Amino acid sequence: MAERRIFLPVVFVPVSRCNACHVTTAGGQQGAMRCSPAPSPLAVCGSQARECHHQHPIQMFRWVKDGVEFDPSKDPELSVSRDSGTFSLTAKDGPIHQYQGRYNCYASNDLGTAVSKEARIITENTPTLQKERKITKKVEEGESVVLPCNPPNSTVAPVIHWMDKKLRHIQQNERVIQGRDGNLYFSHVTAADSRDDYTCNTQFPSARIIVLKEPINLTVVPSNSVVRNRRPQMMRPTGSRSSYLVLSGQNLELECIVQGLPSPNIQWIRKDGVLSESRTSKESYDRVLRFKNISESDSGEYQCTATNVQGIITHTYSVTVEAAPYWTKEPKSQLYAPGETVKLECKADGIPSPEVTWSINGNLLTDIDPDPRRSVKHGVLTLKNVDLSDTAVYQCKAVNKHGSILINAYVYVIELSPQILTEDGLMYSVAEGQTIELACETFGSPRPNVTWEGETWGALVANPRMSQLLDGSLQISNASLNDSGQYTCTVSNSKITITAELDVLNKTVIVKPPLALRIQRGKPATLTCEYQVDSRQDAPQVQWRKDQQKLSESSDSDKYMIDESTLIIPDVEEEDEGIYTCEVITTLDIAEASGSITIVGSILPPDLFVNPHSLDRPDPPTQIQMTEPKDRSLTLSWTPGNDHNSPVLEYLIEFEETEYERKEWEELTRVPGNNQRTTLSLKPFLSYRFRVIAINDIGKSDPSMYTDVFSTPAAAPDSNPEGVRSDSINPGILEMDRRSFNGPGFLYKVMWRKVLGSGPSWHTQSVASPPFYVKDVGNFSAFDIKVQAINEMGEGPEPKSTIGYSGEDYPLEAPLNVAVDLINSTAIKVVWAPINRETVRGRLQGYKIYLMHYGPESRHLRRERVREGKPSNISFVMTDSNEEKKVLGDLQPYSHYALSVSVFNNKGEGPQSDPLTFHTPEGVDKEDSPMQVVKISDHLVSHFTLKLDPHSRYRFYLRGYTAKGEGLPVIREGATTLDGVPPSNISLSTGETSINLTWVSKERQRNVGFFIHYLKKDGKGTWKRSERVNSSQSFYTLQGLQSGSEYRLKIDFKNKTLWEDEIQTSGAKVMEVRQGFVTESWFIGLISALVLLLLVLLILCFIKRSKGGKYSVKEKEEGQIDSEARPMNNEAFGEYRSLESDNEEKRTASQPSLCEDSKLCTDDALDDYANSNSVQTEVIMDESLASQSSGIRDVPDPGTQESSPLNPATAISHHGLPNSAALLD
Repeated sequence: MAERRIFLPVVFVPVSRCNACHVTTAGGQQGAMRCSPAPSPLAVCGSQARECHHQHPIQMFRWVKDGVEFDPSKDPELSVSRDSGTFSLTAKDGPIHQYQGRYNCYASNDLGTAVSKEARIITENTPTLQKERKITKKVEEGESVVLPCNPPNSTVAPVIHWMDKKLRHIQQNERVIQGRDGNLYFSHVTAADSRDDYTCNTQFPSARIIVLKEPINLTVVPSNSVVRNRRPQMMRPTGSRSSYLVLSGQNLELECIVQGLPSPNIQWIRKDGVLSESRTSKESYDRVLRFKNISESDSGEYQCTATNVQGIITHTYSVTVEAAPYWTKEPKSQLYAPGETVKLECKADGIPSPEVTWSINGNLLTDIDPDPRRSVKHGVLTLKNVDLSDTAVYQCKAVNKHGSILINAYVYVIELSPQILTEDGLMYSVAEGQTIELACETFGSPRPNVTWEGETWGALVANPRMSQLLDGSLQISNASLNDSGQYTCTVSNSKITITAELDVLNKTVIVKPPLALRIQRGKPATLTCEYQVDSRQDAPQVQWRKDQQKLSESSDSDKYMIDESTLIIPDVEEEDEGIYTCEVITTLDIAEASGSITIVGSILPPDLFVNPHSLDRPDPPTQIQMTEPKDRSLTLSWTPGNDHNSPVLEYLIEFEETEYERKEWEELTRVPGNNQRTTLSLKPFLSYRFRVIAINDIGKSDPSMYTDVFSTPAAAPDSNPEGVRSDSINPGILEMDRRSFNGPGFLYKVMWRKVLGSGPSWHTQSVASPPFYVKDVGNFSAFDIKVQAINEMGEGPEPKSTIGYSGEDYPLEAPLNVAVDLINSTAIKVVWAPINRETVRGRLQGYKIYLMHYGPESRHLRRERVREGKPSNISFVMTDSNEEKKVLGDLQPYSHYALSVSVFNNKGEGPQSDPLTFHTPEGVDKEDSPMQVVKISDHLVSHFTLKLDPHSRYRFYLRGYTAKGEGLPVIREGATTLDGVPPSNISLSTGETSINLTWVSKERQRNVGFFIHYLKKDGKGTWKRSERVNSSQSFYTLQGLQSGSEYRLKIDFKNKTLWEDEIQTSGAKVMEVRQGFVTESWFIGLISALVLLLLVLLILCFIKRSKGGKYSVKEKEEGQIDSEARPMNNEAFGEYRSLESDNEEKRTASQPSLCEDSKLCTDDALDDYANSNSVQTEVIMDESLASQSSGIRDVPDPGTQESSPLNPATAISHHGLPNSAALLD
């Protein structure tokens, strides 16, 4: 006998984060439900996370099933683990349905009670095959057909396979498709589809069961005529519209299975937007549109269009995406010191918006006595002035109609001495220009504050590239070589420190990137990538990519040859054209550069064929001549060489300075390929010689022969040095730089004077090269400086002056008149007098405000800290140089503070002002929204996704930043979406049988589905409703109404009527016919029966008239010829009679009363009919009467005598027609 087991292991400590379990158990299967714990801050867990040892071991476990206490120890069928709350069940034959339900486990110790997430057990019987009849289907070729599967009902979706008796899969294609319901759909059948073993195999993997259905026999009857094409028709789903409600994160499949001949083609579009190619895929020969991990943005309308040569059909899918609750902000477990304020932020979103509730140790706040220190607002639980009794486990739960989520937050109120958890003496390496974080993880209650100092930097707060993160780490962005050294992390107000060593390596650079090659088809191409890597790094990896796809050297292909930093393509083809990127990858950074390969060839007339291998680089130009020489120009001309079937695109003119020490050819200019001369602009006092290079699609020609030397005469300088500036080596020295100029006797004429005090006279000095030093100028003195270029030919133009400064020193004084204005309990305005600029001794960079917090106003601890000069927290704010006031926010109400102000320049920070103490008043909680900052270090990022609170408005500031600081912001406002509601601003327009409803969707609202209810105002009908409508449609037509009628319309949502209106359709009102016996069903049936009876009467009369008079005599004669061979029936054949007597006998023998009162059956009437020339008679005979067609009649067979049309008892056969009937045209 198979065992059925339920196993519910629960091993966790308070503040466990157990994932919800859904367990389905069936006969013969073992169900297991596991909850993996997340340990508390003080827990020490094993590697398998199954056994957690805690300083406060768990003392009690209890279970709640479907909201009711459940004690597994009282159930004799259950066994409970001794060391945990786990219980298990092993049942031989007994039922287990009583264990189905939703379970929560509560684990408690002296620190509180943690609650597990909800676990669910679903029990069901093993899927079995029900007795069913064998299905046989017989269809004509070209028709559509559906073979049903009807799998057993189960909460777990089965895997379905259609197979034959040899267990081979039925081949599927655009014509034969398996639907998601398991049925097999044929768009149209062919003769090859006939078989008797279509078998639906239903597999339940979790239960390890395969259910085999009865084989289906499908017979396809060949058509007697040409199979006609058929226009498309929907098979699944049916109709023109369908609606789907799906939860965010799930998968959705939209089916579009159609019939038609030939098989229709399928196309998918999104009617209200663009169909996402990244989140959707088409499967089953485009018959299924699949959404993977669907999101709210996928809500909308989609359309499937099926077309073939006979027509087109569409189906619209209305998709509404809602969401089970999910966390947007989770409360954090943390240690707190007595007297601190605890804020547990718990925010969730979903569609519809979930309801958030708080519990303490598993008990709802609404069921606990209120505490003035405790408040909940917008999902934030605030605990003021906590003490040791506030240590507990706090549960936040979010619920909507799609489910619930729960999270435990651990609050431990305790006093612990600070310590640094990060190991001392760690070594860090980073490449130049990268970002590095130096860790300094601390532990203690209250949370320790740390400060960082550098070996050469001192305090790091003034460096804009260095910032201290919330966890105490030091982040250094855009690291430079000067950042190398030792850094120290110190816990404030203690002697606890650690050091970290930072080594900044040279960044990896590509010194020779791949070129942009223009290569002829069939020739080799070589791309090189020369790089330089810091010697302290390991050898890098070089990765080549083509159009962002990785390239690799394959042993079975000689397509690519990669030799370290060189990529070789031996035989270039069309597909090799593209962008090639070289990536040099080290452990610290990546450098990349790109080149390209372009396939080139000659553009020739259609009637001229050129072998591609005859294309080549052009020959070099010849006959280079210099004409029209002037002081600063000349004309250069040349004769083109052979272009080798690839036209010259341009000419490159290069020059060489013959008197320059470093003789090298430099580019002077380029001219179009159709030019053969150009005028060159030259500089004075230089000796030139020139050469020309031709360029076509294949490449560059060899250089031409160079010209003779051409020298330009000397002249006075045309310009002065650019970029004149002062650089301070140390206070008292002025340093300047310049750009080089050529000419005989070239000098720099340096002029300077103090901006104040020296008068209009200039000090001058001529120097041969920069820099020039001016000594004894004092600390941070302003100077007018300018530099003029001179040579033996004269002076350059009058230079413009610029302001320079001598070196800086630390500021001497602190700001005066520092004052504080209280704005409210959490904000102040700080003001001070402008600093005397002379005491700054440098360029004023700004002010720094130090804020020291000593704790709550009435606490004894605060008085101790003030007396000892030990604030609980120190922070600072920096301002610009032109600011003399600053508003500080986010202060603690009813607290004691002190602040001081200092100034800083490029050299450093000056002394702080005397501390100014102040007290913040008591205040009520006010919802604040501090500025949140996200720093994006990747400059290539063009978009960024933020997690925001729902139903909120935001203002966004986007700033660029460099090592020098931040730029001006771009400011935009936006808002997150609101819960969707149906429209209420609806406009109506009427037709005779329809009403058009239009509306404008509200901004920010999510898409929501609803129904339009309508009622005809005649007091007799009931409310009806439309199909599901989406708020994003903006338009809907309500059809199927009566013209000229009044209707009431309304929209209900969440048991409320949001909109209601009355309207009358246009056109004449339809008048209802008064009820009478003429319209009664019994009367219509009676008339139909009488008409049918009359028709039968006429048929019998025609038969009796046409057969009775002609066959009586003839059969009698034939009977005399062969009377011995076949015995006669005296009732059918006798003596020779006249026509009148024969008719008389027939009346008597059949139904005498049928024709007595009918003129249609009179002899005269029948004679007229029989003798009419307009009537053609065709006798239908079986094989026994075939000889009658030749005019010779055999004697009737006795066995067929009873079937004679003369026998009234057998005159009517199938469907009331005689066996031998007259077909009248």
